[in-house]
Amino acid sequence: MHPNVELLQRFYLAFSRRDYAAMAACYHSQAHFTDEVFDLHGWQVGAMWRMLCVRGTDLRVEFGNLQADDTRGRAHWEAWYSFSMTRRKVHNIIDAEFEFRDGLILRHVDRFDFYRWSRQALGLPGLLLGWTDKLRTKVKATAANGLQEFIAREKLTPP
Repeated sequence: MHPNVELLQRFYLAFSRRDYAAMAACYHSQAHFTDEVFDLHGWQVGAMWRMLCVRGTDLRVEFGNLQADDTRGRAHWEAWYSFSMTRRKVHNIIDAEFEFRDGLILRHVDRFDFYRWSRQALGLPGLLLGWTDKLRTKVKATAANGLQEFIAREKLTPP
């Protein structure tokens, strides 16, 4: 098995255990993470996973189709959880792409259907507005503020 496939397997197994410290250890210090909601760099990537794992008391993660070579990788994963703001049940389906450096994840891009997610997580507002940039912008701002509040509350600081 390629070492970067092993890295991805270690990452997702840690995620399935909600072991945010082991997840953060898989990232390069100059990591960049993006998805439909977050755009984070460095230590904030680990802070995001910590927040999601702590809040996701009913989180279940399954993963597969791990592929990687010396520089790039990909994975498919799915998550089932209750969205923290509404307590609505969500089943999110994600395709991830990775770039590696020094045996760690340097860049991580998660892609999912935001409209599908918003309908599940937000209910009627997601159904009516989930396809709009206005709702996407609001969700991004709320998530960024939530992460900053979590970082402050947990007294997290850069290494």
